[in-house]
Amino acid sequence: MIVGLIGKVEKKEPTSVHLNVNGVIYEVFVSVNCSSEIEKQDIKLHISHIIREDSETLYGFLDINEKMMFERLIKINGVGPKVAMAICSTFKPDIFVKIVEEKNVSLLKKVPGIGPKSASRILIELGEFSLDGSTPQLTSAHQEAIMALESLGFKKDQIQKVLQECTACDTPSLVKEALKKIQKI
Repeated sequence: MIVGLIGKVEKKEPTSVHLNVNGVIYEVFVSVNCSSEIEKQDIKLHISHIIREDSETLYGFLDINEKMMFERLIKINGVGPKVAMAICSTFKPDIFVKIVEEKNVSLLKKVPGIGPKSASRILIELGEFSLDGSTPQLTSAHQEAIMALESLGFKKDQIQKVLQECTACDTPSLVKEALKKIQKI
């Protein structure tokens, strides 16, 4: 697994660079933000190496936070590397953290290829996103319970507060337990 490359830029385009590493030239896909920051010939890129049945692709980042953001995004169901790169190209990591904190669907919809449903799903699945990785991941059951309770008209902060107290593990049980606790509030 390739996790980093140091080399000379042979060719630079808005969404990719050709990087010469000791005589071997790698094509590395980068965000528009990353590409605009590449000014020197000699660079070091943090790499996310994605291996599929039919291809191997390298995604490069000057900023480690952008790499963390990309890798977190591609773990979301329905978000592939192209959409994750589009998000990285549209927002720098610190701005993206604020968008997630504010659950700003309208800003996220500005990313090419993301509509209102995708934007909402991405924001829900990211939960409490931070770049330091200290935030615990929500289980799929918790994510589904959040979506179910939101569709019933409950507020996100109220749902999250109640779900922290719930002990159930599967979605239906979580929703039932959360509904009982919300009624008591």
